[in-house]
Amino acid sequence: MTLIVGALLWGALLGALVPRAAYRLSVSPDEAWRDSCPDGHPLSGWVGLARCPEGDRFGPRTLAVSLATALVCAALAAATGARPELGVWLLLAPFGVLLAVVDFGVHRLPDVLTLPLAAAALALLGGAALLPEHAGSWIHALYGGLALGAAYFVLFLISPNGMGFGDVKLALGLGAVLGWYGWGGVLLGTFAGFLLAALYGTGLVIARRAGRKTAIPFGPFLIGGAFVGLLIGAYAA
Repeated sequence: MTLIVGALLWGALLGALVPRAAYRLSVSPDEAWRDSCPDGHPLSGWVGLARCPEGDRFGPRTLAVSLATALVCAALAAATGARPELGVWLLLAPFGVLLAVVDFGVHRLPDVLTLPLAAAALALLGGAALLPEHAGSWIHALYGGLALGAAYFVLFLISPNGMGFGDVKLALGLGAVLGWYGWGGVLLGTFAGFLLAALYGTGLVIARRAGRKTAIPFGPFLIGGAFVGLLIGAYAA
């Protein structure tokens, strides 16, 4: 219980620092990162509350992002237990939330996040593999990242309008995380991502908020599916 409470507090703290970065990164590909609030006041730093020097709030709601990150971290702690890889999940989780928020906002997964996330996942899991009582395999994580990245690259070549190249880059990191617990986790997490995206798209169509050809951000569902696969993989390990 102490572990879960600690993870909950960790997620709440880190989640509260996500909104400013989400606001600054939520721009179209041809625009520079935001360096000022909506009223034109300059912003310093990338982490922190979405609040300008004058005190006005902007960007995603801090409470919602903080709560979501806290719940994600607590669930990961409950499924993983006191194993070395939990530290990796808790470090990567806020970045997953950040990517989901940005992609929902502007349909973009910035390279400044996706590529370092993949490298960080493999590096951190390599460290976890050196510690006793870990429950995964670093080589499986490497193969998982390469396999999922290659699979999404093929899908991108087949249908570039249906999948962005940012999704391909994101798949490298998510595949590594899922591959830590074996190929079953990779398959389950991938299937869950497609299922979540399909349910979301169907819901929008039924609610008449979108048509069959309306583009939806796929990154949040990739991340959500990986979260589901990781929970199941960690619990079963």
